[in-house]
Amino acid sequence: MPVKVSIIGATGYAGAELVRILSRHPDAELAALTTQSYAGKPFWEVYPHLYGYTSLVCEEMDLARVIEASDVVFIALPHGHAMPVALEAGRRGKKVVDLGADFRLSDYKVYEQWYKVEHAARELLAEAVYGLPELNREKIKSAWLVANPGCYPTSAILALAPLLKNNLADTGTIIIDSKSGVSGAGRGLSLNTHFGEVNENFRAYNVGVHRHTPEIEQELGRLAGQAFTVSFTPHLLPITRGILSTVYARLTSPLSQAEALELYRGFYRGESFIRVLPQGFLPQTKWVSGTNHCDIGLTVDQRTGRVVVTAAIDNLVKGAAGQAVQNMNLLCGFAEDTALAGPGLYP
Repeated sequence: MPVKVSIIGATGYAGAELVRILSRHPDAELAALTTQSYAGKPFWEVYPHLYGYTSLVCEEMDLARVIEASDVVFIALPHGHAMPVALEAGRRGKKVVDLGADFRLSDYKVYEQWYKVEHAARELLAEAVYGLPELNREKIKSAWLVANPGCYPTSAILALAPLLKNNLADTGTIIIDSKSGVSGAGRGLSLNTHFGEVNENFRAYNVGVHRHTPEIEQELGRLAGQAFTVSFTPHLLPITRGILSTVYARLTSPLSQAEALELYRGFYRGESFIRVLPQGFLPQTKWVSGTNHCDIGLTVDQRTGRVVVTAAIDNLVKGAAGQAVQNMNLLCGFAEDTALAGPGLYP
């Protein structure tokens, strides 16, 4: 029997991408799609590209009913709103994948400092597993609550993991320069994401204060075995989908270009969604659009003693819904690439 899956907050971009992916999942059946804005409307009327792929009608949240009807609950809500859902799902023995920030940070004090919200489910933090499968696969398999990573952290962590795990990056020199498409800001109306504001424009934002910073530092610190800080600067690109992160670090030991590529290939060997590109190729957002891939390219700058790593993902797939389904597949014992395999669209 297929697992029954519900999406709480289904009409945002990440929720809609979950519906798109799960509609072709052979082992999952959508049970409920909740919304604050479109209750009573067929889901395909909100997202007409899914006409014929789901017949479900959007509904207001009845938490007890939705959880009772589900084996797995995806939470695609703004920060601060996943806590009561996870608490109730945990009491009822259901599995949860939270696409928001509420369970990503293991220290509730850090969460409250950066998100300005009281953490009302602190007792669950020790049970939550950070849902980056390439690094935490076995922990995810035995979990019930998975904190799906943020989009920027996914690209940055995957770009740096082989270097930090092998003590090859000077942690005091790491700079993460990331660019995201407009869909990362969500579907809500905002002056900053109007076409006239974004088109033919390019800007940095939240410099030094972006809320993904402590998440990046937490996970990179775990890889390095020590806490440290990074410089992280996000930018808004005039494109719909995609993240490109360029990461700089001084090497602690000399490394040739060939040795660096072999290090990355070995670290990610067998990972179906990580593509370490050949020498001479650097990732582009178009190459991963619509896919669950993370493309990685790297250059060893012998003149400066630095390594420059670039990573590209689709912010709505590997950066959100696709990784969430990858986590669900692990939670439920399905093949990890179910409903996620294959190339994207180009151009």
